[in-house]
Amino acid sequence: MQDYILRATAANHQIRAFAATTREMVEYARQIHNTSPVATAALGRLMTGAAMMGIMMKGDKDILTVMMKGDGPIGGVTVTADSHAVVKGYVGNPNVVIPPNYLGKLDVGGAIGYGTLTVIKDMGLKEPYVSQVPLTTSEVAEDLTYYFASSEQVPSAVALGVLLEKNNTVKQAGGFIIQLMPFADDKTVDFLEEKIKGITSVTEMFERGMTPESILEDILGDLGVELTDQIPVKFSCNCSKERVEKVLISLGRTELEDMIREGKEVELNCQFCNSHYRFTIEEIQRLLK
Repeated sequence: MQDYILRATAANHQIRAFAATTREMVEYARQIHNTSPVATAALGRLMTGAAMMGIMMKGDKDILTVMMKGDGPIGGVTVTADSHAVVKGYVGNPNVVIPPNYLGKLDVGGAIGYGTLTVIKDMGLKEPYVSQVPLTTSEVAEDLTYYFASSEQVPSAVALGVLLEKNNTVKQAGGFIIQLMPFADDKTVDFLEEKIKGITSVTEMFERGMTPESILEDILGDLGVELTDQIPVKFSCNCSKERVEKVLISLGRTELEDMIREGKEVELNCQFCNSHYRFTIEEIQRLLK
């Protein structure tokens, strides 16, 4: 199944909802970063959440960056997404291995640890919008729920999941975000709360053969759910040798002269997609000029 996000409304627009299936994107990220199981789960959950948050933005060139930085061994998770659900991301330590949590599941919270969630929205204004909140469980979904409530004052239910095969490839990945609009009445709020309580795991829903359509129908069908559009999701990085050249130039004349004096090729890599770019001494000399 190709990755995509569904956007929907329900209860006469008192609710807006998003549901995503992202297995291909998360598996691609696992391959290029060679992530351990817990790192795959952490990165996959945040990429899925950021993809849905990205399409909430209005502008064609709007960019969202979400960072989870904690004191755990993973060394942080960083993801960017645009308003077209084009996503990229990386973890600080892709090889992190820690024991399962008390439920016997991948301990994403333990890998990330205590710290902060930072959301940056670059919407083409002079300054980007930046919001930072403390991490709650560091399991990703709960942290995004808290961000929406505290920074955007939007009551939300966020569910994210990544399920791995025995060989550590990605079997299922996806999630949903359901949000109450300010004019939602008490009856709608109570109904939604009861529905959400009955959901155990979003990956278990996918394992039962459910799709984003049937997940939204299951949760919101009694409230008159209306699917509005479907957006493809993909992992894509816009790095290039020309962009990396600008990074080298920004190091300054002294730094470039030192590289030339050492007489060795310089290799820089993109953290987001793990692409490597080599620069010969001749190329560095040209940049210096």
